[in-house]
Amino acid sequence: MNNYSDKETMESRDINYVLHCHTNHIKHKEVGPIIIEKGDGVFVIDNYGNRYLEGMSGMWSAGLGFSEKRLGEAAKRQYDTLPFYHVFYHRSTPPTIDLAAKLVEMAPVPMSKAFFNASGSEAIDTVIKFLWHRSNAQGEPQRKKIIARKRAYHGATIATNNLTGLDGNHQGHDLLMPVVRVGCPHFYREGRPGETEEQFATRLATELEDAILSEGPETICCFLAEPVNGGGGVVVPPATYWEKIQAVLKKYDILFVADEVITGFGRTGQMFGSQTYNLQPDVLVYSKQLTSSYIPFAAFLMNEKVLGPLDEASKKYGGLWHGFTTCGHPVASAIALETIRIIEEENLPQNTQKMGERLREGFRKLLDHPLVGEVRGVGLLAGVELVIDKKQKTALPEVGKLGSMAAERMRANGVITRPTDDALLFAPPMIINEQEVDMIVAALAKSLDEVMAELEAEK
Repeated sequence: MNNYSDKETMESRDINYVLHCHTNHIKHKEVGPIIIEKGDGVFVIDNYGNRYLEGMSGMWSAGLGFSEKRLGEAAKRQYDTLPFYHVFYHRSTPPTIDLAAKLVEMAPVPMSKAFFNASGSEAIDTVIKFLWHRSNAQGEPQRKKIIARKRAYHGATIATNNLTGLDGNHQGHDLLMPVVRVGCPHFYREGRPGETEEQFATRLATELEDAILSEGPETICCFLAEPVNGGGGVVVPPATYWEKIQAVLKKYDILFVADEVITGFGRTGQMFGSQTYNLQPDVLVYSKQLTSSYIPFAAFLMNEKVLGPLDEASKKYGGLWHGFTTCGHPVASAIALETIRIIEEENLPQNTQKMGERLREGFRKLLDHPLVGEVRGVGLLAGVELVIDKKQKTALPEVGKLGSMAAERMRANGVITRPTDDALLFAPPMIINEQEVDMIVAALAKSLDEVMAELEAEK
């Protein structure tokens, strides 16, 4: 059990010691959940004193780590000034106005207005409601279908759970939305023998066009997608994929909603994933790193193409008639503004790019390991696909067992990660340094060897 003081820094500790000191109280199948009590930079500490490098930033979201004092100070200043007010009936607050202006100003493509919510799920839910309203306003009530991809994650409300393309999320739940599902751009898993990345991208673009024509272009409301599939496995799109997909959307005048809940605010090595992949969305959805998740918050931006019909509809109906009590909460807005200042002042997208390259380089050195099938990623997003048979790209008969085994060993070795099926996913805080990146790589190497030994012992 660790008993490090809050002031003690990682630089003063021997990496090998840290990798060996997390064995107490880790048998979670018997003991129960991990109770996290403290945060310190990229680390969190549980109620037994065990210290973990949080390799997932919590939920892809604490980009500034777990002890950024400036965010607490920004919150206190706003609490002391105005702890709450709403944005209904032509009201607003200074931080809410300032944040909306900042987000529109820094948007990767021209945008017109911002709307605020409390979570990414809530924001995407609202986007769909607005776009359906827009369809009605334009005299196209049939234009309600949403195209979404397999292995996408877009939320957990009734609407967004339908949009999510992960089978496990649908079990036991009703699927009520008019969703048109298209393929996941994972070349390693979905590419055909002898197919190049560009040929794979062409095939997916053709699949999208065929789906639009089959359903009827006049019935399609929008195409919704993450620049990089996050919860579905950190799926990095193949070369030319986004160029070809956007050409199809433009051909049939289909609105494009970019879900930047994970990829926004530096995570991909640029401020937005839309910049990394040269996307031209009509709607941008933000959350998570917008406040480093220090307070629940989300936003989405709309361009004039989307907003114009909504403005006309509001005149017809006497208003937009939508909102939530905490939309544009002044404290959350103040924290978001401070988060953006820190990201810009410390040039965290550049650090993300540099540290991400180091992380993937370290992971690629493990490609010769018997359990590693693929290393993929961009910025500080990475996925390591685990296999038993490299040629067949298969793991254990029980899907997810190999990934879970590896994640448990990683936690025992001091790093929290997340398995999706049989891939280990990584999204450490954007403030991470070289030594901390090397800790993750060392923990993975050690964990893979331990899993291998456990599999051998079971034979």
